Amino acid sequence: MKQIVQNYKTGALDLIDAPVPACKPGGVLVRTRYSLISAGTELMKVSEAKLSLLGKAKARPDQVKKVMASVAQQGLKATYDKAMNKLDSYTPLGYSLCGEVIEVGHGAEELAVGDLVARAGNQYALHADINWVPLNLCVPVPPHVDPRHAAFTTVGAIAMQGLRQGEVSLGDVACVIGLGLVGQLLVQQLVAAGVRVVGVDPSAPRCELAKRLGAIEAAAPDDALLIAEAVSGLTDGAGADEVFLTAGGDTNGPVELAVQVARDRATVVDIGKVKLDLPWNDYYLKELDVRFSRSYGPGRYDAAYEEGGQDYPIGYVRWTERRNLACFVDLLARGRIDMEPLIDHVAPF
Repeated sequence: MKQIVQNYKTGALDLIDAPVPACKPGGVLVRTRYSLISAGTELMKVSEAKLSLLGKAKARPDQVKKVMASVAQQGLKATYDKAMNKLDSYTPLGYSLCGEVIEVGHGAEELAVGDLVARAGNQYALHADINWVPLNLCVPVPPHVDPRHAAFTTVGAIAMQGLRQGEVSLGDVACVIGLGLVGQLLVQQLVAAGVRVVGVDPSAPRCELAKRLGAIEAAAPDDALLIAEAVSGLTDGAGADEVFLTAGGDTNGPVELAVQVARDRATVVDIGKVKLDLPWNDYYLKELDVRFSRSYGPGRYDAAYEEGGQDYPIGYVRWTERRNLACFVDLLARGRIDMEPLIDHVAPF
């Protein structure tokens, strides 16, 4: 079995021979048809890996805290050896793909050999020929859905969870700041939900694409007057009901723009990895509701849900990560999402 991996110490990518995973209970083995390369997410990983040790520490302060805690518990030498071994090890890449079920484990019998499925998870939907994936990170794909499009399902669920955190309503006006892959998918989902959208991105082609996909207006952040006029014209001067931050980087521009376009008591949802140095007085005066959107939805990072198959009762948690994945596939099946303009290139594995 072939698998793409990365050396975190050097940033080098390699194609290695890896053992075929076993089909454990509670999941299925899937042979990959298409595995999504999300340039923003994966280039960030590659770029971080190529940094010096000091650069890695600055980029990942959360990991530095873990190292310091390990020093206190295990001592300096043991921690150093552990860190060096980690840096020298390979890290698998990938987190969103589509493929065919080739074996079904006990407890996952709702799927069958030959089923086309979309899979999620940075431990289970890897750039590899064959993956084992637990049931709650895997949803069936109708035969008429293009498997290239279904390979985007994980990213679609990330955008969808952000939409749900915004608690949008029919007729709302939303501003999406950052029109990369997640932003473009979010624009289409908002439009499908009856929301009028204004997009913001420094890239003119991305702005034009957002307008093709349903945004009423889209412009660069430098064109603040056009953005303000578009939002004002749609809301009789009140401002956007929701602002979604799907941008990345270390600039505070998206956060500062959000408060300018938001109405009084609007909701600001952070989906991307963006700097959040909130202008306190501006956010206070508008009493903005700032929320975070965690990955694909409820269940993410819960081992009992993802690996143990313990679903959350629908009466208490309407939209889990698996239900978000299935909802995105349903949008694809009904032609509500146009994926073709978002595919830059298809390369053989």
